Amino acid sequence: MTEIINGKEISAALKDDLKAEVAALKGAGKSCCLAVIQVGCDPASSVYVGNKKKACAYIGIESRSYELPEETSEEELLNLVGQLNKDDSVHGILCQLPLPKHICEDHIIKAISPHKDVDGFHPQNVGALVIGQQGFVSCTPAGIIELLHRSNITIDGKHCVVVGRSNIVGKPMALLMLRENATVTVCHSHTKNLKEICKEADILIVAIGKPRFINHEYVKEGAVVIDVGIHRGEDNKLCGDVDYEDVAGHTSAITPVPGGVGPMTIAMLMKNCVEAMKLYS
Repeated sequence: MTEIINGKEISAALKDDLKAEVAALKGAGKSCCLAVIQVGCDPASSVYVGNKKKACAYIGIESRSYELPEETSEEELLNLVGQLNKDDSVHGILCQLPLPKHICEDHIIKAISPHKDVDGFHPQNVGALVIGQQGFVSCTPAGIIELLHRSNITIDGKHCVVVGRSNIVGKPMALLMLRENATVTVCHSHTKNLKEICKEADILIVAIGKPRFINHEYVKEGAVVIDVGIHRGEDNKLCGDVDYEDVAGHTSAITPVPGGVGPMTIAMLMKNCVEAMKLYS
């Protein structure tokens, strides 16, 4: 019997836990604040920013919104980040990506204080993950670990195959699974025998950006399959990197798209913000 890993329910439970924790902290005179910066009016970015504001409102985190015009210069954006770094009432800084082409994303990521980098993108936080020290972790991979834990799926000793090596998902995902004592294989566009390697996985995590790419031929009977991808198909319906209908019956557990990994990303962002306030304020 395949378990459908319900990211909506798990993220809602996590947000309820955070809501109770934030209320207790407020009772002790401590408040939490997230600054959200958006440059330009990319429609997808506007949706994401709106969802983050709603999550803040539900949990009890103050959200400060900085909606800047498309023509904002890199220098102006860096100045704003510098002001927010110095503001002790702000605990998390999030700069919504992608940025306009005339602004270097790398410069902005590096400018955010590692103590306020709730996205987990700063090189200092990435380095901390590599060597097992405390730091903020990219929200989607951290959310996948939370999904597995709260679904009582054992990671220790299992063979995990991560398909994709992006800085935001693939690489930190592999490092987190190593931290959980999994044996990890990372596959990518130059990997040979991809199908055979995937079929060895006890836990298969797919983040390659190709709709319905993984079918049942890539999946070992009884494996756990985590689908990070999200696409809108020709039928206008959302789908992932995994062909869900073809794969689900072969798995012991699987995340659907939508409603699997997606809801966890914002929940983990909220968790990082609360942790930033507790650790560094």
